[in-house]
Amino acid sequence: MRKSDLLVGAMIAFAATAVGSFLFISLFTDYDFTAGLQVIKAQGNLGKIITLGAILNIIAFFALLKNNKEMMARGVVLGTIILALLTLFI
Repeated sequence: MRKSDLLVGAMIAFAATAVGSFLFISLFTDYDFTAGLQVIKAQGNLGKIITLGAILNIIAFFALLKNNKEMMARGVVLGTIILALLTLFI
């Protein structure tokens, strides 16, 4: 049981959320990523976009469990909890 696997899992969660947010803004808005991010932040909906981007964490979680990487899967859960707390304050 390595603690670095927990950190790697949290980084996977942050990366998956960033990719999910990028995909959502790119596919479902008329803006490019940076302009869309600025418009969404100005509207006060940035936390909602981060939450929608975190849907990819479910895929990462189950993929890690299937490959017997339980500590990394715990890290994904930890990263998701951290992101949830951040969305409360954004």
